[in-house]
Amino acid sequence: MDPTNKLKGPSPHYSLYQREIFRQGGNEGKLPHFSVHADELVESTKQKLTDRAYFYANSNAGLGWTDKANREAFYSWRIIPRMLVDTNVRDLSIELFGHRIPAPILFAPIGINKLYSPKGELIPAKIAGELGLPYCLSTAASNSIEDVAAANDSGALSVATGEGNYCEVRANSNSKSPRFFQLYMGHDDDVTISLLERAWNNGFDVCMLTVDTWQLGWRPTDINLANYVFYYPPGTTGNELGASDPVFMHKYGEELKKDSGKWIDSSVWHGKAHTWEKMPWLIREWKRISGGRPFVIKGIQSAQDALKAYKIGCEGIVVTNHAGRQVDGAVASLEVLPEIVDAVGDKMKIIFDSGIRTGSDVFKAIALGAHAVQVGRLYVWGMAHEGEAGCRHVMKSLLADLDITMTVAGYPSITQDVDRKAIKYNESGAYPRNEHAKL
Repeated sequence: MDPTNKLKGPSPHYSLYQREIFRQGGNEGKLPHFSVHADELVESTKQKLTDRAYFYANSNAGLGWTDKANREAFYSWRIIPRMLVDTNVRDLSIELFGHRIPAPILFAPIGINKLYSPKGELIPAKIAGELGLPYCLSTAASNSIEDVAAANDSGALSVATGEGNYCEVRANSNSKSPRFFQLYMGHDDDVTISLLERAWNNGFDVCMLTVDTWQLGWRPTDINLANYVFYYPPGTTGNELGASDPVFMHKYGEELKKDSGKWIDSSVWHGKAHTWEKMPWLIREWKRISGGRPFVIKGIQSAQDALKAYKIGCEGIVVTNHAGRQVDGAVASLEVLPEIVDAVGDKMKIIFDSGIRTGSDVFKAIALGAHAVQVGRLYVWGMAHEGEAGCRHVMKSLLADLDITMTVAGYPSITQDVDRKAIKYNESGAYPRNEHAKL
């Protein structure tokens, strides 16, 4: 690949990462330390983590059929390549909630990242800042809101003296890179408001409420290991966000000293479902705190619920089945995406989640009408291998894969050219497993 005289576009030439890897191999004998082929990556992660850490990231509900359905759904859609198209400059950038981001990819909210690397959420937050992609912080994080915000800003600042990260943060933001707060809502409104105020004061300017996980799904591999880190000594991992909250600690700090499960059991996965009737209050409080910034519901799997979310005032939804971790035998997220897009795609932002592994997956989700996608397990697998370097390598590889797919398939713009005419549905065929060239 010739890196010279490349025209500058709205997005970086992510594809040059391929050349960088090839040159390091040829000139210096340096090879990547692990495979970014998703099937191989998840297998090598087993060698890097304890059983509890590995299975917390990779356990699925029941027999894992929903997780399998997520992947099989991508196999059923095929990209239609177009020839002799000028793709010398690709535009992968999108507008999302006032931010101009260089690619339609978000770091999904994943909790307890210290299971995968000692620095926990500070790693993906920093890498997201470097890349100019939105980072979503989980309420179940193993770092404080304040520390994660600082790591995210430091990542953005670390590239500010070069070409930058091609991200244009919205006007009047107090953050250097887009970041959103994923809320697990307990039943103490004082604690909820405290979390939202802390998030807003630290530059998290979109509230993303998860509604599919009032409690964890039945995940046999976690059951086999009694895999719930909050109950194990020293009883601090996974409590960091709660233990740093002044309202929670004022009201429940003494109980937390006696029961390390107090935070997670009362404020995160409490098993007591909220309903649509509670949503107007939460949206109103977030709007009051943030001055009217967007509110998003995460966990939508039907057009009916998408329309409800729109009618109560949501600016966006995340179409996800929690990566197959909650309901076994459920519909694949990609399977229901088209009908949800048809119902509300012109009214609100649709973020797709569950099953993204490759650049082609991103392409297909966008073609079916999603405005952006979230990836989670990929970056966890990367950081499990080599911390910051591993997380960075996996995410830069995904971006390069998407950029190259756009190039060779003949689609210059992710927003103007990638739509349903770019893909074709195939009803036949079985998703291939472990059928690829290996070292």
